Amino acid sequence: MARFGMALDTTKCVGCMDCVVACKTENQVPEGFNRDWIAYQTDGLYPTLHMEIRSERCNHCDQPPCVECCPTGASHVEDFGKIVLVTENECIGCKACVASCPYEARFINPKGYADKCTFCNHRVEQGLDPACVSVCPTHCMTFGDLDDPQSAVSRQLAARRHHALKPDAGTEPRIFYLT
Repeated sequence: MARFGMALDTTKCVGCMDCVVACKTENQVPEGFNRDWIAYQTDGLYPTLHMEIRSERCNHCDQPPCVECCPTGASHVEDFGKIVLVTENECIGCKACVASCPYEARFINPKGYADKCTFCNHRVEQGLDPACVSVCPTHCMTFGDLDDPQSAVSRQLAARRHHALKPDAGTEPRIFYLT
């Protein structure tokens, strides 16, 4: 069984926001909300500074606190690719999952349910990449099966230095940033 993840090359990302627009369009995300966004982080002291530009979203964690705290089971891990999803008609909009996510990757859709990145599972099921990956002009995003050592994402992670966000949160995130 596949376990999908993503690697983003921070040396290539220019913060153009094409991924954000593609996601909003593909998934009909309501105005004023985003399932992914661009983050900027600067480390170091002048004159030795390092700036990282990265596209962030739900980390589709192996230990997702949003799933554990959901009182209805609306937040769940899908068998297909181990993608963390929300069943809209089972969600009561209690915001427990929003509060539990250390990545601030969820929001309450104006229709009343928790919403987030789905890795465009409707596209992935057809053998396509998520919309964000397919439009990236710098090709800095790679999507695939983390459990397949021959997948492009696994090969990148084996060959390059990388990090995940908030590893100390214990969520075992599946979004990795190549440096």
